[in-house]
Amino acid sequence: MESFEVFGHFYGTPKRPLVDHLAAGDDVILEIDVQGAIAVRKAFPDAVLVFLRPPSRDVQRERLLARAGDAIDSIERRLAKADAEEAMAAEFDLVVVNDDLETAVEQVAAILEARRTSSGD
Repeated sequence: MESFEVFGHFYGTPKRPLVDHLAAGDDVILEIDVQGAIAVRKAFPDAVLVFLRPPSRDVQRERLLARAGDAIDSIERRLAKADAEEAMAAEFDLVVVNDDLETAVEQVAAILEARRTSSGD
């Protein structure tokens, strides 16, 4: 479906499982970066793209440091790219600010439910 190298790591979404789940009537949520989302939109024009935005760059930095899984230089590269990624939020249908995880999850669930309701499912 889509694959890209991001910060020295390869990520991707295989197409067959995605198509199979959609054909079965399942909802599919992908956790992908902006370039992957744009690729999905090209393949599935009716896909709903939700951009998850951190409340601030400082909070984003704190979260990345707290994960303790990335080297400092990797974190700095991610933060340097964040402004360009956030500028692409206009390409998405909706933006959710991830200030509180539980609230953000509830907002995404509400978006999914609204999509189901509007499509008659």
